[in-house]
Amino acid sequence: MTGAARIDTSAPHPARVYDWFLGGKDNYPVDEELGRRIMSVDGTARHIARTNRWFMQRVTRWLAGPGGVRQFLDVGTGIPTEPNLHQMAQGVAPECRVVYTDNDPVVLKHAEALLRSTPEGATDYVQADVREPGRILKEARQTLDLTRPVALSLVALTHFLGDEDDPHTLVEGLVDALPSGSYLVLSQLTADFDPEAVARGVELYRAGGVTLAPRSRAEIARFFEGLTPVEPGLVQLTDWHPELAVGESTDENAVISLYGAVARKP
Repeated sequence: MTGAARIDTSAPHPARVYDWFLGGKDNYPVDEELGRRIMSVDGTARHIARTNRWFMQRVTRWLAGPGGVRQFLDVGTGIPTEPNLHQMAQGVAPECRVVYTDNDPVVLKHAEALLRSTPEGATDYVQADVREPGRILKEARQTLDLTRPVALSLVALTHFLGDEDDPHTLVEGLVDALPSGSYLVLSQLTADFDPEAVARGVELYRAGGVTLAPRSRAEIARFFEGLTPVEPGLVQLTDWHPELAVGESTDENAVISLYGAVARKP
């Protein structure tokens, strides 16, 4: 497990705002303030955050089950919220190995919760930014065998990368480092369904010093170029195998402005 940088409590961080949306306690007043501002313009924001979490859970159960995956690399992990990805995967296949990575030192502070693996499996945590793919892969090799299939999880991450970060190249570089049979899991904010609400959210995040970059379906589809989509392809999160849902709820007023998909590397 790699070391942490100083925690900056003067500005909001996406992982901590997300924690607040999920009802967590590992956030600071500046994160709560941004969360409340977002709720003031979209009262369903908390449900949307939970919907994203449920998408991760359904996908992980599928990957560890029918998908046959036993290794996971979760980039942009966020603050631990049970059930965590390794708990979902190891609940299906106890031998699963999981590496988490995030750039928020608060996540490292709570990494003990991410390191409680089954005896048969393994977990590790890497303090790194998605903009450091080489470092992520180097550290991940200590736990994962990158000659065998890996599920790369980029859930609700890429919309915090502006175009200046060249997110498509970053994702392509991570996928290229993985062998045939690996999977890419990705969810991303879009303005396709509720452009006014998303535009207000973008402005609130920007005022807090946080980049938020919604993308069109076509732009999001580019992340999966060269990969074979798992049915039903790139869809709103609630439309990805809803029959796999466990303990999920619905909100008829919520517009789920997130696309998600799973795709296999040939």
